Amino acid sequence: MNKKHEILLWILLALFALNSISLYLYFSSSNHRHGAENHRDTTAEGFTGMIPHHGPHLSKPWPIIPSYLPWSLTSSVVPKSCEAYFGNGFKRVADVLPAKAAVRSGSSWFRCHYSETLRSSVCEGGKIRMDPEKIRMSRGGEKLEDVIGRSEEEEMPEFEDGAFEVEGEGAKLKKKKLVGQEFLNDFFPVGDVLRHTMRELVRSVVVVGENDFTCQEWVEEPTLLVTRFEYANLFHTVTDWYSAYVSSRVTGLPNRPHLVFVDGHCETQLEETWEALFSSLRYAKNFGGPVCFRHAIFAPLGYETPLFKGLTEGINCHGASAHDLWQRPDDRKTARLSEFGEMIRAAFGFPVNRHHADKAVSGHNVLFVRREDYLAHPRHKGKVESRLSNEQEVFDALQRWASNHLECKVNLINGLFAHMSMKDQVRAIQDASVIIGAHGAGLTHIVSATPNTVILEIISSYFRRPHFQLIAQWKGLEYHAINLDGSYANPEVVIDRLKKIMRSLGC
Repeated sequence: MNKKHEILLWILLALFALNSISLYLYFSSSNHRHGAENHRDTTAEGFTGMIPHHGPHLSKPWPIIPSYLPWSLTSSVVPKSCEAYFGNGFKRVADVLPAKAAVRSGSSWFRCHYSETLRSSVCEGGKIRMDPEKIRMSRGGEKLEDVIGRSEEEEMPEFEDGAFEVEGEGAKLKKKKLVGQEFLNDFFPVGDVLRHTMRELVRSVVVVGENDFTCQEWVEEPTLLVTRFEYANLFHTVTDWYSAYVSSRVTGLPNRPHLVFVDGHCETQLEETWEALFSSLRYAKNFGGPVCFRHAIFAPLGYETPLFKGLTEGINCHGASAHDLWQRPDDRKTARLSEFGEMIRAAFGFPVNRHHADKAVSGHNVLFVRREDYLAHPRHKGKVESRLSNEQEVFDALQRWASNHLECKVNLINGLFAHMSMKDQVRAIQDASVIIGAHGAGLTHIVSATPNTVILEIISSYFRRPHFQLIAQWKGLEYHAINLDGSYANPEVVIDRLKKIMRSLGC
């Protein structure tokens, strides 16, 4: 080997060694930083010592998603900014039962994080006892066909005093309410919510002495308690999913929490996604008796999320990539809804890398989201109100156009979601280049759409609401609307609009 080749070999070896060291340092610091973000609240206040884990960890890890940004609660979040609306604004904290005192005495701790922007609270506590017998509601989790005709009132919780208990300092402490009316008004303002079940839950919490705090069953890992209202409607369920996800992040949980429904609703198809998103699912009334949680988190109602509040409040935010916002923060932009959509896709095991294979390789999928009859809940008659009087005619016309479209391959997908699993529904959304649908809850799935998806909504004059235009805007998706005079859509108008969209996609 001559001297020149020997020098080149040494240079290559040096570069390889330098690259290996750089990669090691990058991943070491990245893992350390990610762990610090997830544990920011628990380790800072000594919560780790209050939440001992006996036995194996059963909780699912958080997936790695491209749009994730740190959820560090700082006073720098501007009220009414996009970051404050979409979850990172719970910065006012009330330590009702201080954590440090609980570490010292072994008693319970309880605190609430309040968002001035959303006017709602995420509360959490350690050593929390729930007595299902003091929650008046149906059992929940039944098969739909077994509870036909059951009223909604039977399914919603009513809390007696002591439905939830915490242990105060002192063996013979006299029973007392955890919080008073002033605290409830301050941290749980009723606002437009007619029945604020989370406010009523916190109102029911009683402080007892050590001698009166007994538990036969313990849930060792962090558990999220959720009450649902319109549980069979996809839009309202997505607001519940989002509230549960935000609550998990705001409280800095290191893994995905377990889930307890504090309501008496029967099973629905939507539980498939609940089970995918979180570590386990159980109904409050399905416990055999009182149960104690090492760490319980109480999620706000879905009505208190930006997805619902945006229908009336005018949340002027636009979707942007997490990378751009990390480099250049902007109070009028957000990546949180994209982060949430990626969380749903990752929960089902789908790829979330923005740079996965181009959709157009095997042709462009045009997904037509359909409305069809199905039995949704015990009070439902099985008939879905049509938002598009000639839906089948429009679908057939699109099918003929797609089969004769020679410029590129177009696959028209018949989105009969009511008879598809939730995983298959999310897959159809993820694989679509264009999503078409009449205004209806099924379009809420666009929260899981990939960044370059185009939305075309056909809007009857009888149902002119901004739900899906807003979701598209907050995700940064291209959105088009065909506003009808009545509920009849001219198929040629729909095809003409789709042609223009396909041309913009290079098809």
